Amino acid sequence: MMQRRVYLIRGFSLLEVMVVIVIIGMLASVVTVGVMGHLAKARVTTTEAQVKEFTKALDLYKMDTGSYPTSSQGLKILTDAKKGTEPYLVQIPNDAWGNPYRYRSLGATYDIISYGADGREGGEGYDADIKSSTLGQKQK
Repeated sequence: MMQRRVYLIRGFSLLEVMVVIVIIGMLASVVTVGVMGHLAKARVTTTEAQVKEFTKALDLYKMDTGSYPTSSQGLKILTDAKKGTEPYLVQIPNDAWGNPYRYRSLGATYDIISYGADGREGGEGYDADIKSSTLGQKQK
C-alpha cells in the first residue's frame, strides 16, 4: 500500500510580514543617516582638494607671468593661459555642492573661496566657508 503524505503549505501571516517590513525600515534609516554623514564629509574633502589644485595652478601661473591673476580675470584665466602648449587647468569645476568658486586677488596674494553646503558666506559645520588662505591652517 502506498502512503499519501499530506503537505501543508503555510504562508506568512500579515503580522509577520509587517514586523519584517518595520525591521527593514529601521535598518534602512540607520544606514541612510550614516551614509549621509560620510557624503557630507566627502564633499568637504573634495572641495578642499580642488582648492589645493587651484593653488598649484595659480603658483605656476605666477611663476610664468610674475603675478597672480586679477579678480576680474578670475580662475578662468587658468583655462585660457598656456604653460608651454597646455593650459594650467583644463576646466574650472564647481565645488562639491554645485556652486562656483569665488576668486579674490589681494595683490601679492589671493583667496579662493567655496561658501560650503549652504552657498552663502559664513556658516558653521558643513555650511562653513572653505578658503585657500585658511586651508593650510586647519588641524587634522
